[in-house]
This record gives sequence, structure tokens and C-alpha cells, in this order.
Amino acid sequence: MEENTAHNPNVNPIENVNFQSRIDLSQLQESIEKIRAEISSVIVGQHKMIDQLLVAILSNGHVLLEGVPGVAKTITAKLVAKTLNIGFSRIQFTPDLMPSDILGTSVYDLKKSEFEFKKGPVFSNLVLIDEINRAPAKTQAALFEVMEERQITMDGITYDMEAPFLVIATQNPIEQEGTYRLPEAQLDRFLFKINIDYPKLDEEILIIQKEHQLQNHGKLDNIQTVLSSEEIQKYQSLVKQIIVEPQLLEYIAKLVINTRENAFLYLGASPRASIAILNAAKGYAAIRGRDFVTPEDIKEAAIPVLQHRVIVTPEREMEGITSIEIIKQVIEAIEIPR
Repeated sequence: MEENTAHNPNVNPIENVNFQSRIDLSQLQESIEKIRAEISSVIVGQHKMIDQLLVAILSNGHVLLEGVPGVAKTITAKLVAKTLNIGFSRIQFTPDLMPSDILGTSVYDLKKSEFEFKKGPVFSNLVLIDEINRAPAKTQAALFEVMEERQITMDGITYDMEAPFLVIATQNPIEQEGTYRLPEAQLDRFLFKINIDYPKLDEEILIIQKEHQLQNHGKLDNIQTVLSSEEIQKYQSLVKQIIVEPQLLEYIAKLVINTRENAFLYLGASPRASIAILNAAKGYAAIRGRDFVTPEDIKEAAIPVLQHRVIVTPEREMEGITSIEIIKQVIEAIEIPR
């Protein structure tokens, strides 16, 4: 006879295969699967990137997409926006772009004899910033407040962003002419930095086949809307309730502190990185249908959260060692809590 473990205090519910989820994530999982299917109908492969974008949305975090031209960075952001029934705007960053072109500006109304604030394109729910490193520091700095505090202050008046508010930015890591390196303070405001690689041979063939089959149709023509603004906020609230054991909180702290003490790193990660790993790990748990975080969720969140927040020492950089390799070493060096 099978032992009834439902009310047995000595049985760990995590070890019980048939444990009852304490948070109902069934609707969230169903919605995530639908979004995956919609995006995958256009984007070939890149399953890890799609999951990272979904985790970022659930964790209410901004994303920096990095890859060479032509690997579908912009189209991916547009696809995500189309599956969500929320406001969407795209801002093309250029060297002559001014902060007022993003945030808005005060215009004098002759009829009312007063200044009226005209909102810029950043006043939306999902903002795609294309080639974010093409605008100078003054324009990049205009994003500091809105990305961190979800508000902007103009002429002494504070304007709150309508929730949800998410930024997806793209940049090309190769072309440096006419670009401006993102300051650390701005990089720190991105939950994830996602690297997009070239497709494999079979994926490249499938991309060509899909393009050929499109004929006169657009890539986004048949994409269906899956989530409303209210549902996104509801799921974001659910994700915050995901259970994290105390030893896993300590594990996150050890990972981040180790980056500050690592001899190969000139700059380690800040406490904001610890919070980002926590939130992202909850997001990973949620899309996998679990109401609790595991060490694997934390390890998966660590690289996209940390790689853009740390700086490799010049000596190691000259040797060709990347931040990702060092973060992997940090993860391997710390004992996984059981």
C-alpha cells in the first residue's frame, strides 16, 4: 500500500513526486507555451533566448540583446510585442538623437498661455531601443531614471510610466565606428544581457525555407495576441510569490560576493545583481511550473544577469578570457546547497 504523505510532517514536499503546488501556475504556463509557439513560428531555434525574454517579462526586467546584424534581434522584440496586448514603441538611436526626442518636451500653448508637456515615445509599455550604443552619453543618460524608477521628471513634475513598462534594447558588438560604449550605471539597469549567436546549418536552411514560403506575406501577419496588460501584471505578481529557501538566498549572495573578490575581475557585481538573480530565478521556476526555486534556476540566471555587470581585468582580457568564462568558474567554485 502506498504511504499517504499529504499530512506527514516528516516528508519533504519537494521530494514527493505528487506534491500539490502552493501557487496555481497552470494559466501562466499555458500562456507561456502559447507565446513560445507564436514566436517559434517565425524565429528558428534560439529557444534559450526566447525563454530568457519570457523570464525577463515575468520578472519585470529590461533586456539588452547583443548580436551581429541580421540575427533577428529587432524582429524578435517586435514578435514579443505582438504577442502582448500592450503599448509598443520603437526608438532608433542615432548620434544626433537628443533626450527630448525620447522623453518628450514642453511646448508653449498660445491659447492657454502656458507650457504643455508633449510625451515622447518612451511613454509606452514595451519600448524597443534599436542600436542603443549609437546615441551619445547625454541621450543614454536620459534612460537612467525611467529604467530604474519607471518614471521621468521634467520641469519639476514627475510622470509615472503605465505598468507594465519594459525596455528591450539591441546593440552590435562588432561595429564600433560611430558608437558610444554604454556606461556601467546603464548596463546595471538591464536584468539580462542576451547574446545571440549565428544559427547552425540546419537552422539556416529552415530560415531560408520559411522566408521562401512567406511569398508576399509579412513575418508578423499571423502572430496572435496572447496576454493582456492585466494578465502580465497578474503573472508578475504571482512570480514574486515563488518560494525561495534561506540557503538559496545565501547561495545567491555567495555568487555575487565571489565576483567582487575574484582576482580576474576588475569590477564585481553590485547588490542590484543579487536582486536580479533572485527575481530571474523565480521567473525560471515559474515557466517550468514550479512554485519554488532550485539551485539550477539560480545557475541559469547567473550568466545573463552577471556578464554585463562585471569587468574583466586588462591582463585577463588580453589573454582572451571573457566575463562568461569567469562567471562559470565562480559558479563551479561555490558549493551547491542541498
